[in-house]
Amino acid sequence: MARVGRLSTKDSVLLLCDMQEKFRPNIFQFTNIVSNASRLLQASRVLGIPSILTEQYPKGLGPTVPELGAEDLTAHAKTSFTMMIEAVEAELQALGNPKQAILCGIEAHACIACTTYDLLEKGVEVHIVADAVSSRSQTDRLFALSRLKQSGAYLTTTEAVLLQLVQDARHPNFKEIQKLLAHPSPDTGLLSFFSSL
Repeated sequence: MARVGRLSTKDSVLLLCDMQEKFRPNIFQFTNIVSNASRLLQASRVLGIPSILTEQYPKGLGPTVPELGAEDLTAHAKTSFTMMIEAVEAELQALGNPKQAILCGIEAHACIACTTYDLLEKGVEVHIVADAVSSRSQTDRLFALSRLKQSGAYLTTTEAVLLQLVQDARHPNFKEIQKLLAHPSPDTGLLSFFSSL
């Protein structure tokens, strides 16, 4: 059967990468990226999808920003440019090694890219939420997304993920997810990139 990349609540994990205070002034569309990631996190709670959070060198780059709403998650500190550190690997193993990863955060060409390569090499299907991923440079962000698509990751959007996960307006949690869709996702500067995909 062809790989189509259909998301499922049963075997997915949400990965939240390095949305920290010191990045706020420098990351392109930071506020909107975090807002979209926050919606994904809220939806994952409603749908019972586990979430894993990392922080890049928190001593220097500060804590995860409060508006993400991830205070209840353990933040795994790292210095590597992949989320696949020992503590995260252990958490994934405890979850039964989910087959699909929904990935958001920063930076697209660094930690998002390295995490994606590691996951793909392990046979995990990676869904990069393009409107919940960014870099300091829009050029780095857009070329990273293009490069990651070439490697076999799926590029998607916040709203597409939410709708794919429920799949039916009769889903028992649809009303809660619908509230998260009340306002369209903010434009995060991807439209100019679309013509080159």
